[in-house]
Amino acid sequence: MTLLLNGAPQDIAGKTLAEALAELGYAGRIVATAVNGEFVPARKRAETALNDGDRIEVVAPMQGG
Repeated sequence: MTLLLNGAPQDIAGKTLAEALAELGYAGRIVATAVNGEFVPARKRAETALNDGDRIEVVAPMQGG
């Protein structure tokens, strides 16, 4: 299916947010996620189903100051 990942089209095979994150190389990383503008906590990613055309935002924390 094709999703929008941080605004860019991305083809993935995963059916859940957790599977998509693993496929996209985010497995084991601390990130914040949202699907179609709704925040998805880490504990809900495995049960969050994805559909063709969904918008996924992935944000990694930054250090600095």
